[in-house]
Amino acid sequence: MKIEQIELFHVRMTLIYPWRTAYGSDPAIEAVLVRMRGDGIEGWGESSPLAAPCYSPEYAGGLFAVLRDWLSPRLVGQDIRSGDELQERLRIFKGNHFAKAALDTAWWDMHAHALKKPLYQVLGGKRSTVEAGADFGMRDSVDELVELVGEAVRSRTPRTKLKFAPGWDVPIIERVRREFPNAVIHIDCNSGYTLKDLAMFQKLDAFNLAMFEQPLTFDDLVDHAELQRNVKTPVCLDESINSVERMRSAITLKSCRWVNIKPGRCGGLTNAVKIHNLCEAANIPCWVGGMLESAVGGLHCAALATLPNFKYAADIFPSSKFYVEDMSEPPLTFSTPWKFTLGDKPGVGAAPNPERLRKLTVQKAVIGAK
Repeated sequence: MKIEQIELFHVRMTLIYPWRTAYGSDPAIEAVLVRMRGDGIEGWGESSPLAAPCYSPEYAGGLFAVLRDWLSPRLVGQDIRSGDELQERLRIFKGNHFAKAALDTAWWDMHAHALKKPLYQVLGGKRSTVEAGADFGMRDSVDELVELVGEAVRSRTPRTKLKFAPGWDVPIIERVRREFPNAVIHIDCNSGYTLKDLAMFQKLDAFNLAMFEQPLTFDDLVDHAELQRNVKTPVCLDESINSVERMRSAITLKSCRWVNIKPGRCGGLTNAVKIHNLCEAANIPCWVGGMLESAVGGLHCAALATLPNFKYAADIFPSSKFYVEDMSEPPLTFSTPWKFTLGDKPGVGAAPNPERLRKLTVQKAVIGAK
């Protein structure tokens, strides 16, 4: 397909309540949406690195600038026939994984429309239903958190993920585990600790957690391998896996026993599928994470989650969990409790509502033919 035009939308989507993690608090989610056009077809992509470079070195404002000035002009006018060709075309630019993901996911939606097939089938998914789990950030009190976890457990969530950070750590897990001794629970540390905290993680082994998600530095593989050798609980890598090459290194070093794959963090669906395949060959199970995207980005994640080596309930949420009204439509909703069913329409299955997109856009750019 020849890419004739790329439109960029830097958006700011206000959350119902701030999302609080080890690296700070986000009252709104900032993302960049891409509309890619060519051969009479269009596709939508979304990448959500957040407003500040705290989750990763990238952030939404910088993402918009690099897409406008460098990455999009590299693709406009080119005949791109595969995700690999798109990635190769962008290889000259170092890093910028979230920026590349915005273009990569838009290309895959466009490609699926050209084939007149749902995106999940084009990616190789064999099932149309995706299981999701509960996810709770830091709250104003432990009692509030316990109440929320209780609601999720009573509604039979397949698992519960809890944010974990200095000052919101072991005593929180002690209380939650005491209240829910049989629930499947894991903690997400968002790179908040170092190997100096090894004794704390060894203490956490007693709480029968499903995994420690990204306990150490965001770009580390070596210390995570040391941690995994010294704890019984599986280590899960998230922020550390931003490329196929880093996944190969993690396998060699034995840095983890689980991997969370986010399309945005690793450069898009093209790389996400390759990482999935590497993990499958190495007998490392995976699960899909999200970045609180609108329904466009959420459905890209859901399509990825239909591949066979995704063995743990995904971090994909109904739109109503975080937004009064989703910017994209149709909104993400559970078909049955804790499950999404993907439709049979071509492409990703959602697009921004034009009026909502206009209201939420911070800045816009058009590259290519008007």
